[in-house]
Amino acid sequence: MQDPAATSVAVRVRLDIAYDGTDFTGWARQPGLRTVQGVLEESLSKVLREPLQLTVAGRTDAGVHAEGQVAHFDATTPPDHDKLLHRLARFLPKDVRVTGIRPAPPEFDARFSAIRRHYAYRLTTAPYGAPPLLARSVVACRPGVDLDAMREASRKLLGLHDFAAFCRRREGATTVRELQRFDWAVTPIDGPGVAPDGAGGAAMLTAYVSADAFCWSMVRSLVGAVLAVGEGRRTPEWVEGLLAERERSSSITVAPAHGLSLIAVDYPADADLAARNAETREMRTIPSAEGCCGD
Repeated sequence: MQDPAATSVAVRVRLDIAYDGTDFTGWARQPGLRTVQGVLEESLSKVLREPLQLTVAGRTDAGVHAEGQVAHFDATTPPDHDKLLHRLARFLPKDVRVTGIRPAPPEFDARFSAIRRHYAYRLTTAPYGAPPLLARSVVACRPGVDLDAMREASRKLLGLHDFAAFCRRREGATTVRELQRFDWAVTPIDGPGVAPDGAGGAAMLTAYVSADAFCWSMVRSLVGAVLAVGEGRRTPEWVEGLLAERERSSSITVAPAHGLSLIAVDYPADADLAARNAETREMRTIPSAEGCCGD
């Protein structure tokens, strides 16, 4: 079944986007503020000479970056994709790039068609903090964090849960999500005051977090909670216990925005887009022990 919103459009276009979120007030358009959506829509509308609106896979917060953001727009006439890509390269500011442009079927929806979103959160335990060239995208944390404990805590959060404790609530929105990946990669660091093999815990730590969808502030809250375990302030069992809470937890310190980047979004095959759109629009719940539906 074709998406009703797509029946009257001439052509749908997919954009792949990257940006440094430092100087943006998030993705979503806001009057009087510099946002990624606002900058892109203004540039696209001028280049294509018609008013355009973008639908995005994930509305990132202020300061959050993207390497693999996806959006779509509907145009009255098909653009020349290669020409548009080159024109935007000259037209857009340096902190946002359109990295790919392609035609999309009418059923494609950057938000509702997505089956999985992937984020990376980057930390450093180097005693001198984040290197200057990475300071806008890497967060300094305490040297010597307990990585084994962090990995244990992260594993306890995997699966289908109500992540209310980790989310800033939106009226009428569910906080039920399926967390499919939460693990940590480690790269030893060489540098002043650091042993050549990264001894003493001096390393770049990257959390890879994937889910079918994320609610507001969820990734940064997940990282903040697990980092508290790594720093010895909390236990893995405390993190697991947060899943039983039904309100946002004041005991979680949300990790800084600039360490977070949306790195990829997954979509189904074209033939499955309409079904995915319908599935995503349904409010999800957690099945109870009796097999009925939870609140």
